[in-house]
Amino acid sequence: MPKIALTLFIAFELCYYLLIAQTGIVEYFSSNIFLIAFLPIGGVFGSLLSYYIKIPAQQKITIFLTMQLFLTFFYPNFTNLELFLVGISVGALAPLLINELKKATILEIGFALCISYGIGTLLFNYDASKREFIGIAFTLIALLCSTQLPKLKEIKDNPNFESYSLFVMVLWIFLDSALFETLSRDLTVPIWRGGYTIEIVIFHILGVIAALKLNIQKLEKELFIIILFALSYLFYFLQEPLLLSIIYPFVISYYNVTILQSLLKKDLKVLAVYMVFIGWMASGAGLFVALENIILFVPIIFLVSLIKVLNSQETIQSKEKKCLN
Repeated sequence: MPKIALTLFIAFELCYYLLIAQTGIVEYFSSNIFLIAFLPIGGVFGSLLSYYIKIPAQQKITIFLTMQLFLTFFYPNFTNLELFLVGISVGALAPLLINELKKATILEIGFALCISYGIGTLLFNYDASKREFIGIAFTLIALLCSTQLPKLKEIKDNPNFESYSLFVMVLWIFLDSALFETLSRDLTVPIWRGGYTIEIVIFHILGVIAALKLNIQKLEKELFIIILFALSYLFYFLQEPLLLSIIYPFVISYYNVTILQSLLKKDLKVLAVYMVFIGWMASGAGLFVALENIILFVPIIFLVSLIKVLNSQETIQSKEKKCLN
């Protein structure tokens, strides 16, 4: 039972973030960055509070989920103060959720992500102004499951999980956010609203499976993700919705699993700081790119990233040759 509760807690809190915090609120407020500014500000405070409040993790989760539930009753007509408080609750729960993932097996992580991607995709087209009951239901499920979470046990470092730099994780999330926010507003390539839901769900799941099962070296994985993102942007510019609905969901799932595996090596204090950058700043920068319609400049970032990865590979190969000599 605790393992099932952990899986559902992770899945439905992620669904809440996607359908309420990331898309519902932004869409309802017409993507006006000044109107929704208090949400990410609260998110930053919440991420830091998740560590600096010195009470047991279970109590923190209960407090912030209860706060999230109460605030969702006012969705979507949030005041600035309510947006700030929603940001605090969601921001605090993010590092706490990842910290709970340390108790999960690879299979449980995979199931949780597949559930969240599947439900999130299927409900993506639901009217943003009418998602109150969705948010309440998801929070209630997460709150109920949080009371049955497994007890903390000794976490053994998994040698198969590589650690990636904060810069690389910020880059991936920025690339994802910029394309996601652009696509959600572009009527010419409406992959979520254009009848590609099944393809998106299938390739989300395949991306999760590939990330958990394929054993690829760190630099090769970085290069693989950059190439997949480059293809996603290429298919967007070429207006190829079918190909985009195959490649883009795959890379979203793949890189998110990679990031989670890397974050599982961090303690709660580091997770709190990382969430500020990858959970709010990177996604906020992506939203800015979409709102200002400057996505055509993103390929420059791909070029810089590709050069960085290739230089890293050359450096490692040079060191290996010196060692052999």
